Amino acid sequence: MAIETFDRIYHRAAERKGGERALEFLLGEPLSSAELAHIPDDRFLATITKVIFQSGFVWRVIEDKWPAFEKAFFGFAPEKMVLLNDIHIDRLMQDASIVRNGQKIATVPKNAQMILDVAKQHGSFARFIADWPSDDITGLWLWLKKNGARLGGNSGAYMLRRMGKDTFVLSKDVVAHLVGAGVVDKNPTSQRDLKAVQQAFNQWAEQSQRPLTQISQVIAYSVGENHVQAT
Repeated sequence: MAIETFDRIYHRAAERKGGERALEFLLGEPLSSAELAHIPDDRFLATITKVIFQSGFVWRVIEDKWPAFEKAFFGFAPEKMVLLNDIHIDRLMQDASIVRNGQKIATVPKNAQMILDVAKQHGSFARFIADWPSDDITGLWLWLKKNGARLGGNSGAYMLRRMGKDTFVLSKDVVAHLVGAGVVDKNPTSQRDLKAVQQAFNQWAEQSQRPLTQISQVIAYSVGENHVQAT
C-alpha cells in the first residue's frame, strides 16, 4: 500500500499548529499495559456507560451530571450492576438527577455481565484490555461491538482512548485523510475496510515508532479546520 509517509503528515500538522513544539504539546500519551491492567473494572463500566450516554447527546450535560450517575449506580461495581432488573431500572427512570434514557440505562447490567465474564477468564477486564495487541486494535473494537451493549461505531474506541488504551479514533478528520489517501473510499465500518485502516496505522507506527494515539491525533491535526497557534 503506497500511502503518505508519517513524516510528511507530521510536518504538515506541525505547520498548521504553529510548529513542532506546539504540536507535541497537544499529543496524548497512552498508559502502559501494566498501568492499564491495574485500573479497577468498575472504572471501565463507568467509562463505558458515560460514553454511551454521551453518544448523540450534549457531552457537557452528562459530565455535569456524572457525580449523580456515580451515586445512582453505586459506583458502577459490576457485581452490583449485573443485578439491576426492571424494577431497579424503573426507579432510575424516576431519578431526575441523571439522564433518564431507559434504553441506555438497560446497557449497564449487560455491560457489567460482559466485564464479569471476561474477568473470570483473564483475572480482570482491565487485564484483558491491556493484553490486547495494538496492531489489531480494530479487532478489539469489533469484539466490544459483538459482546457489549451499544459499543459499536466509535463508542468502543472513545472508551478505550479515555481509559488510556493505545488506539486511534476514526474522527471526521481522520476518516477524511484515510479516504483522501486511498486507504478506504468511505467511512470504514466493514471488517475489510477496518483491516485496511489497521494496516495503514501499523505502517505509520513502524515508520514513526509512535503510539497509535499520537498518530491518530497528528493525522487529525494535519487536515480539517485547523488554525495556527501562537508559540
